[in-house]
Amino acid sequence: MAPVVYESAPVSGSGTQKPSAPLSLFPDGLKTTGQHPPLYDQIKPFSEFPKEITGPTVWKAEDYKDCPEKWTHWFTDEEIAELSAAADAFIAAGTPLTGITKALFPLPTFSAFLHELHDELLDGRGFILFKGLPVQQWGNHKSAVAYMGIGTYLGYFVSQNGRGHVLGHVKDLGEDSGKIDKVRIYRTNARQFFHTDDGDVVGLLCVAKALEGGESDIISSHHVYNVLAKERPDVLETLTQPIWYVDRKGETSIGQEEYIRASIMYLENGGKGRVYTKFSDAGIIPPLSPAQIEAMNVLEETCLRLSLHMILDVGDIQFLSNSQVLHARTAYKDYPPPAPRRHLMRLWLATPESEGGWKIPFWDSDEKKRGGIQVNDQPPVAPLDAE
Repeated sequence: MAPVVYESAPVSGSGTQKPSAPLSLFPDGLKTTGQHPPLYDQIKPFSEFPKEITGPTVWKAEDYKDCPEKWTHWFTDEEIAELSAAADAFIAAGTPLTGITKALFPLPTFSAFLHELHDELLDGRGFILFKGLPVQQWGNHKSAVAYMGIGTYLGYFVSQNGRGHVLGHVKDLGEDSGKIDKVRIYRTNARQFFHTDDGDVVGLLCVAKALEGGESDIISSHHVYNVLAKERPDVLETLTQPIWYVDRKGETSIGQEEYIRASIMYLENGGKGRVYTKFSDAGIIPPLSPAQIEAMNVLEETCLRLSLHMILDVGDIQFLSNSQVLHARTAYKDYPPPAPRRHLMRLWLATPESEGGWKIPFWDSDEKKRGGIQVNDQPPVAPLDAE
């Protein structure tokens, strides 16, 4: 059977990395478009933003807190059987995980639900929690195949770091969370503040839980918008201005800047004119003004006050839309060895304009693999554990 994991490609003399396998094994293309600045001439002034956002993307924690059946889907025996058969067939064919597609992971019945979920994530409440994937019975390999197979119905895999990981791993590797100019917080056990990721949809599959903590908080960014519009319109206006800097933490291609100047909230470039939120975690960036510091504090406090709290158990899969949902994570403590450390498999999925994605003011808005993190010519890889 062919290996599931690709080793990193060798580095050429020019400093760029070349793929170590045929492009046929990367059906959605070799590279993601990566991080880059917005099109500044397409950023709308605050005066054009709506006074209030309405519709299904606006929800409150109290709408769901005591009604988990509204946002939780337990896998049925029939769905598990269908996922198992598709995963077994994919593994038997020997195709690496980077090559998985809907065609290679057919779900004759469950696919109808996933097509509806695709639309719900993009245009509705923007989140779901699946429960009951038998990860302990299946092991990491088969679980990853089933998980990525589900992902093929929701978007296109994009790289999550400079190593090209399209199957990421949220796990404490003992790195110093205080070194925010170099360390990605998902590789530590520290608290993650409210943010979005660099993909249209983010997925998390729980493989192992922490002893304590590591719980998830989410919030409709459109609800936050409406609250700020009433309580602190000055803060809201600050968030819409392209005066914020995203630290790329060294994950840059040759010749690229280490920072990106951006806004936190945008209006769509045409389309439905929706408010799009793009907010990454902090790093060593140019100093913030007092107004920006206050805006950050007010935004975080508002999210904490209004958020929906959920706990991911082993075998749970959480999918979130980054367009209209902010998410955070509490700090956590792992079980002592030899127990496994908390481990979540992560997907970043792209949804281009042509497939219902939001029309964002970035040059790659209609690219299949928009967003993500791309360093030089690093090809996609899908390791089965953190590295």
